Amino acid sequence: MTREVKKDSVRLDDVVIEGEVGNITVAEIKHSKRIQKSATPKQDLSWYIKWIASAFIFVAVSIRSTSIPEIQFLDVIFSWIGCAGWCYVGILWKDRALILLNAILALMLFGGIIRLAVSWLGVAQ
Repeated sequence: MTREVKKDSVRLDDVVIEGEVGNITVAEIKHSKRIQKSATPKQDLSWYIKWIASAFIFVAVSIRSTSIPEIQFLDVIFSWIGCAGWCYVGILWKDRALILLNAILALMLFGGIIRLAVSWLGVAQ
């Protein structure tokens, strides 16, 4: 298969991108060993879910670090929401490691939610 490029057209590799740090060509970006390119999608549904889920996990860990027993329930709830969100992102990305890790964590945390709810409600064991 051959492809003809018109004489007046510009090759994509020769296109110059003007940035804050200077000008760079598309070819430099494609073949660079020093420019890091993200492998994850940006600005789609999974992008928003992963950042929201990460925020829930950050809040949960900060609650956990206070060691206040009265708010332990919030730690478990926020951790469960974060893990469930990351599990969903794993499903969207078809990433088995993310699915396995976060599904197991979400199940374990859900068990903790049930245990804390039962003890909070004072139901006999």
